[in-house]
Amino acid sequence: MADGQRLFVGGRWVEPDGGYYAVVDPATEETVGWAPEASRDQVHAACAAAREAFGPWSRTPPEERAAVLGRAADIIGSRFVAYAELAQAETGATTGTARAMQVGVGVARFRRYARVEPAEWAIPPQINEAGPMGRAGVFGALAVRQPVGVVTCITSYNNPWANPAGKVAPALAMGNTVVVKPAPQDPLSVYRMAEALEAAGVPRGVVNVVSGRSVAVGEAAVESADVDMVSFTGSTAVGQRIGEVCGRSMKRQLMELGGKGAAVVFDDADVASAVAGIGTTFSFYSGQICTAPTRVLAQRGVYDRLVDQLAAYAGRLKVGDPREPDTVVGPVISAAHRDRVESYVELGRKEGAVVVAGGERPSLDRGFHVSPTLLADCTNDMRVAREEIFGPVVVVIPFDEEDEGVALANDSDYGLIDYVWSGDVARAFRVARRLRAGGVGVNTVGRNMEAPFGGFKRSGVGRDVGSYALHAYGEVQSIVWGFT
Repeated sequence: MADGQRLFVGGRWVEPDGGYYAVVDPATEETVGWAPEASRDQVHAACAAAREAFGPWSRTPPEERAAVLGRAADIIGSRFVAYAELAQAETGATTGTARAMQVGVGVARFRRYARVEPAEWAIPPQINEAGPMGRAGVFGALAVRQPVGVVTCITSYNNPWANPAGKVAPALAMGNTVVVKPAPQDPLSVYRMAEALEAAGVPRGVVNVVSGRSVAVGEAAVESADVDMVSFTGSTAVGQRIGEVCGRSMKRQLMELGGKGAAVVFDDADVASAVAGIGTTFSFYSGQICTAPTRVLAQRGVYDRLVDQLAAYAGRLKVGDPREPDTVVGPVISAAHRDRVESYVELGRKEGAVVVAGGERPSLDRGFHVSPTLLADCTNDMRVAREEIFGPVVVVIPFDEEDEGVALANDSDYGLIDYVWSGDVARAFRVARRLRAGGVGVNTVGRNMEAPFGGFKRSGVGRDVGSYALHAYGEVQSIVWGFT
């Protein structure tokens, strides 16, 4: 196909063995472009190319690797609007989200890892007295951060720029080579990222991109003997299957999986702040984000007021064409996912939840839209309160005392990010420390982009972001020397 996207393997743009498939705009239901379907052999060829390139790239001075990332950031920035328009077309994101949170964050992450950081740490000398093991001696040591090797990066559909950049940039900065397998729904943006890296001077084989709708593509990228580590963002179920494969050959893993973020709102909370923060679930990526505060635990004294204000907030949000400047809630990624989200709303009704906002499909001519939906009078044992819906749906559960709120928050298979709203700062931080989650927002849904990111329980394994990503994509080696 003349206008189809080609795979990027070993520094060459190659025709896919499996042909092409349509990438669909979730807002218009029209074809955005044609993505390549790789064969297992082509995926293994990409892994082999990354293995061959690893030695020279890992020995490249960190300053030179950083310079490539900096040039890539400049190139992406120079094509900012076009890339944002493509991201919007692939994902259905609003214009502000596509620009700021997708391409904008992608650029920022490349710039972040264009900064060279020390890879060695001195360890205090150890003085050994003479004894059965020999003469007295002084032993010094260094801890040295080394690259893992070849990293398979499997990325999520909700952000085809920030998520791949958050994997590729630190992995390359550390001296690894990568094989990127983007989500099948929106892979075209990731190929634009590869073009930018190629133009920035990344050597052949250091970056490879293979895509496809078949699960065989991802399986081949995980199981390849040339791969040393898998970095995955996606569902817990898929993460578990990847972990099983990695475990058989002791591949390193970084897993950022599902979430069912609890927002614990106390009677003394600033309700307007809580509503604004929780309300981002309705709008931001149309609820397709694992960090969303989708499970609201409201203390009795504030419960009715919070439900009323959240319902009013949801009702004010314009649902529609994400290209319109006043649209707040765009579509979800596909018709199948829309059906899945709607099935959860219906399940909530059957379980006894009260639909106080949304619950019906918007009356729009086209697009995979879901109305922002608020389910009240829920209990923590309902499936809508326990399972990740990944759409603009919030459930509200009442509680009485602090200990009950903490217990409800922790009664979850997930533990990615939870939230606490309280006017009592001491209590807010006390509760935050008791929550079994990888991150806790106190009176905010904002994030510090240097803070470690990852989950407890079934929300994942490992941490990345900031300097923690350099650790995630590195192995620590000890070098010891002695004087006797």
